[in-house]
Amino acid sequence: MSSPVQPGTKVDDRLRRIESVTETTLAYLSVEELLDELLDRVRELLDGDTAAVLLLDTASGQLVATAAKGIEEEVRQGVRIPLGKGFAGRIAAERRPVSIELVDHSNVLNPILREKGIRSLLGVPLIAGGTLVGIMHVGTLHPRLFTAEDVSLMQLVADRVALAVQARLSAAEMASAVVLQRGLLPGALPAVPGIELGARYVPGHAGGVGGDWYDVFTLPSGDLGVVIGDVVGRGLRAAVVMGRLRSALRAYALESDGPAEALIRLDRMMLHFEPEVMATALYAVTDPSFERLHVSVAGHLAPVLAPVGGPAMVAELPIDPPLGVRAGLRRRSTAVDLSPGGVVCFYTDGLVERRDRAPDEGQARLRAAVTAGPPEQVCATVMTRMVGAEPPGDDIALLVLRRQARDAVSPLASTMPARPHSLRAIRAEVGRWLRAVGATPADIVDLQVAIGEACSNAVEHAYGATGGMLTVRLGIEESTVVAEISDAGSWRPERTGNNGRGLALIRELTDAARIEHRPGGTTVTIHRRLGR
Repeated sequence: MSSPVQPGTKVDDRLRRIESVTETTLAYLSVEELLDELLDRVRELLDGDTAAVLLLDTASGQLVATAAKGIEEEVRQGVRIPLGKGFAGRIAAERRPVSIELVDHSNVLNPILREKGIRSLLGVPLIAGGTLVGIMHVGTLHPRLFTAEDVSLMQLVADRVALAVQARLSAAEMASAVVLQRGLLPGALPAVPGIELGARYVPGHAGGVGGDWYDVFTLPSGDLGVVIGDVVGRGLRAAVVMGRLRSALRAYALESDGPAEALIRLDRMMLHFEPEVMATALYAVTDPSFERLHVSVAGHLAPVLAPVGGPAMVAELPIDPPLGVRAGLRRRSTAVDLSPGGVVCFYTDGLVERRDRAPDEGQARLRAAVTAGPPEQVCATVMTRMVGAEPPGDDIALLVLRRQARDAVSPLASTMPARPHSLRAIRAEVGRWLRAVGATPADIVDLQVAIGEACSNAVEHAYGATGGMLTVRLGIEESTVVAEISDAGSWRPERTGNNGRGLALIRELTDAARIEHRPGGTTVTIHRRLGR
């Protein structure tokens, strides 16, 4: 049984009440719930009529009303106070308690405080680990001279509140950054005939999530774009900037003539809209035959190349300055040969840099780990040898690309809605597959036209208003491409009076064409000898 509180021990009683401010039952509350509960207790502890917490928004340099009791309008109206301005701003700027015995327009910036009839205020900074988190203040509706004991008690409470709030904010920010970053990374790497891909992303164990990212996308030309980059900094801010850069680079990739021009545009965007940000990036674009990559490097680590039967080596590329350094920089693009079956390994510095070893040692270990094999297997081997069971101190992004040998290219099977908008996508897929199996430009054009004509016929005649699906399959048999275009509809009569012209065009461009009508649909089969 606890001893009764003796007369004259008011301070001891108040100190015991302070313990309740951060008791373990509050440990599972969110930031908003925690502050709501704490302000009730702080107001009771200091006999105040109002209490509020304003947290620091580091991006804007302003204090933002986050929780309030008795003065809820501060939060509902989104009150923001610049550092150094007014009562709250002065507490934050000077990082010391401030008390006001008589509130008026000269010492309080926020009109809500005056409109509520608050006469006296006491505020203290919320500081955790030397970092300003925000400020907390209590107010009374009657004039009051806050004592040194009041200030001491409130600062003690504030120190505990700051630690609790910072821990929750850090956890919430980390969770948000992880969700954002993983949401922006490709959920599934694109399936591109002639190219195999594998990737890994591991967040750093210490220091919070950073701005590492990778991206792979197909371009309207049928080429493949590959990106890997790293925004300087950590936490939610770095992840947000990373998302902006990723989206911007995708847009510039559609409009630029090569990777260097795309990075020049991205650099210009950063310097205007993100002037305090710096990032490294590597952007590469395959050529139509997949025989080489055109690469531009902005301060990033050069990729490792591993040809079949040969040792892995770091690509010899000119390294231009990082993005966001200064305006008007010239950026270069360099061609890198992709041998059949060869591998290109892109990565961020977290993979090779460790505090306990030199950067050259990390590069050497990576070269020894990269071989010309299936990308998923290469990723697994690299992560095992470079990371192992040790938690990484920094984020790691790893992307492996392998050019397939022509005889290893898998048959193509693509199913899309039988709608006119699908025809462009079908044409692009057919072109990529044909390039991967070594078709000549004439082969590609003729087959794209022939297959496109068969698909157009299915779109127009196979289905009614309800629509349906269209499947295109391509394979190769002894240097002859075999294409099947199938639908599951019932063909309707020709409405345009051009009956037979489509089939005549298909037969002119190919070696053989056959149409098979069945109760369950129609299949057009086309044969075309490569190099005809």
